[in-house]
Amino acid sequence: MDQSRNFVIPGQNRILSTLSRDLQIRLLPRMEKMSLSIRQILYEPDEPITHAWFPLSGVVSLLIGLKGGEKVEVATVGNEGVAGIPLLLGADRGPLKAVCQVAGQALRMRADNFKRSLDEHPDFADIVRRYAQAMFDQVAQTTACNHVHSVQQRMCRWLLMTHDRVGSSEFHLTQEFLAQMLGVRRPSVTVAAGQLARSGLIRYQRGRIQISDRAGLEAGACECYDSLRRDFDRLLSGPAV
Repeated sequence: MDQSRNFVIPGQNRILSTLSRDLQIRLLPRMEKMSLSIRQILYEPDEPITHAWFPLSGVVSLLIGLKGGEKVEVATVGNEGVAGIPLLLGADRGPLKAVCQVAGQALRMRADNFKRSLDEHPDFADIVRRYAQAMFDQVAQTTACNHVHSVQQRMCRWLLMTHDRVGSSEFHLTQEFLAQMLGVRRPSVTVAAGQLARSGLIRYQRGRIQISDRAGLEAGACECYDSLRRDFDRLLSGPAV
């Protein structure tokens, strides 16, 4: 895989790897390594967020629920970032549900330690704030994307972002999650996935997706994938922007 096309190198968290080695050594004792399983809930809407989560692999989905019972994905967090941004903003809860969408590993830090680390280490606070900006940009870009671009283009974008984060060409992904991420019903997911499979871009069977032609996915994606990748690179690539 061409690493220049990735948000981060698989197995590393971009926020933490951006920090100096000395600062990493100071922060790591406040963290514990956890395995994330599919559908594992990290926090619920309107309930206290007990930890900040720094994925090393896998993908966390941030969902908002509607009165009719529908759940729609508004953003995703992979090993470029952290789940628990309300803690940065002075809140202890928020309206979103954080659930593991693609299994992997993460480092988690208790909410009190996270807040203390932000206060004690300006460089850490700076990169987390810049990530929060990138997260807000992702939400805005995804909102526009969902209104303008086709389901197939959006699916290509999401698969590319997942491929970047997990470092594997094959991962578990149900039609339910695909529908949530795209804000559409399952029949639309079936049609779009079928089109990509017939074009030889992916293989999809029994909840598992294998990317067969990444270049083809890049050609089929809307411009939002490159826009998001450049935005994350700009905000997270150095000590100052």
